Amino acid sequence: MPAVPPFIVAIPARYGSTRLPAKPLRAIDGVPMVVRVAQRAMQAGAARVVVAVDDARVAAALDGQGVDVCMTRADHASGSDRLAECAALCGWADDAIVVNLQGDEPFAPAAGIREVARALAEDDAPMATLATPVADAHELFDPNIVKLVRGADGRALYFSRAPLPWARDAFATDREALPADVPFLRHIGIYAYRAGFLAQYTRLPRTPLEQAESLEQLRVLEHGHAIAVRLAPEPFPPGIDTEADLQRAERWLRAGC
Repeated sequence: MPAVPPFIVAIPARYGSTRLPAKPLRAIDGVPMVVRVAQRAMQAGAARVVVAVDDARVAAALDGQGVDVCMTRADHASGSDRLAECAALCGWADDAIVVNLQGDEPFAPAAGIREVARALAEDDAPMATLATPVADAHELFDPNIVKLVRGADGRALYFSRAPLPWARDAFATDREALPADVPFLRHIGIYAYRAGFLAQYTRLPRTPLEQAESLEQLRVLEHGHAIAVRLAPEPFPPGIDTEADLQRAERWLRAGC
């Protein structure tokens, strides 16, 4: 497999969270979540790790961790908006590869971080992401799990919360099992961007499909831009959004995972 070209990992870390207050600072086995995420980024071999924060307390937690901290506005609507400001403040070259690692993904595998960077480097699309095969019919029909289809060129055709693609003949008789010959894919929400596209992306008007599905990546497709998709080399454990997720993470660590 060819070497991964140099890439930046940028981690948007917003202090405020409705479901999990002070999320970046919540400890997992004694270590703040944002520090664990930054450690994963460094393990992936990033040329530079930058955490885009909106609160001095999060910046203080990262002191001495060997990563850069970029103070951004507190009023951004999304992590992508925060990273666009970060890219402008840091002055990254337009062709720099920037991996957006969410601040609530403390167990993201290093191999997956590298793979999404490689996906972008091997394609001239402005953006890349990962997917993994859908495990069973329950996943396919769960609207909380985002599905996608991609073309023969490895680029996304569509993302949806609905079952996608629809296996007409198979599902006419049985919706409890997945037909073996259909490429059902589950989206994994890690992205790589060319730095110059980040500012362009955040200026794109919101689109009807984006609003209908509540999926920001559809804005990119609706405006005619490509998204490269590759299969994740390792499973991505779920992110952490709630107190229950934190407890699960503690159990996961105690089990030696």
